[in-house]
Amino acid sequence: EVQLQASGGGLVQAGGSLTLSCAASGFTLDGYIVGWFRQAPGKEREGVSCIDNKDHNDYYADSVKGRFTISSDNTKKMLYLQMKDLKPEDTAVYYCAADQGNPYVWYGSHCLLMRSLEIWGQGTPVTISS
Repeated sequence: EVQLQASGGGLVQAGGSLTLSCAASGFTLDGYIVGWFRQAPGKEREGVSCIDNKDHNDYYADSVKGRFTISSDNTKKMLYLQMKDLKPEDTAVYYCAADQGNPYVWYGSHCLLMRSLEIWGQGTPVTISS
């Protein structure tokens, strides 16, 4: 079965750090656009960070640039999101996701705008206290 399993969320004080992990099973991350998305209460889901499958660059929402780092380990089939200097506005449920994308399209930073990715993890809650 193809699936993603996110973990690592929790309660952290503002200014603290947290690392989210996402384990892929039933498929490898090679060739996939992968990313982290979040949804805060009462808000729409938004792209936090993603890695394009053609240029292999990582992209970040302006709100997290310089604080969050995305990385993937294809041999371990793992995706990570290192978060530092966390703020109360980072509070949300975080989801990892993967998509093969259109082979004729270079998404680049537009991977942050994707909403209908093929594979989604179940979400891990992150709460930042002030």
